[in-house]
Amino acid sequence: QVQLVESGGGLVQPGGSLRLSCAASRIFFNTYIMGWYRQAPGKQRELVASITSGGYTNYADSVKSRFTISRDNAKNTVYLQMNSLKPEDTAVYYCNARRVAADIWGQGTQVTVSS
Repeated sequence: QVQLVESGGGLVQPGGSLRLSCAASRIFFNTYIMGWYRQAPGKQRELVASITSGGYTNYADSVKSRFTISRDNAKNTVYLQMNSLKPEDTAVYYCNARRVAADIWGQGTQVTVSS
């Protein structure tokens, strides 16, 4: 019943850009810290970026200055703008909604950066 649905993944060349979107339904969106995680083959899932309802952001060192997380509480949507993409950014990207009593995950969207 509670859903996070990612979109915007795809295949891009190095140096290109993508914008990921995560639409949340049936949750009190503004009570959750929203985040983007990614998991590459053979690696553990890692935090890419997070944002509080008040707009405080946190980024992994590997994506700082290249990625921007944002949220629109009125639309129950969180975004990840990904610029200057590198092959090492290739992964499945997952949307996450987190609060004290809940941890909700989307199904993931594939991002592939390749020539």
